[in-house]
Amino acid sequence: MHGATIDSVQQAELSNNYKNTRLKLLKTNAAIWFNKMYEVKKLKANYTNVKINGQRPQDKRTTINAIRFRI
Repeated sequence: MHGATIDSVQQAELSNNYKNTRLKLLKTNAAIWFNKMYEVKKLKANYTNVKINGQRPQDKRTTINAIRFRI
């Protein structure tokens, strides 16, 4: 009787570890896909905050590169 509970506990731990690892992998893949779509569509993500003063071509180029490379 006692040995059966230990096996059940170990099995539950293994199951939870597998589930948590799989969930983490799915979340990571979703985040990578999300960021990749912004890059492909040349969009600026809402969490990207770039403030550069000036309207010269150098300033605009710096802004574009900061958004592209997510600095």
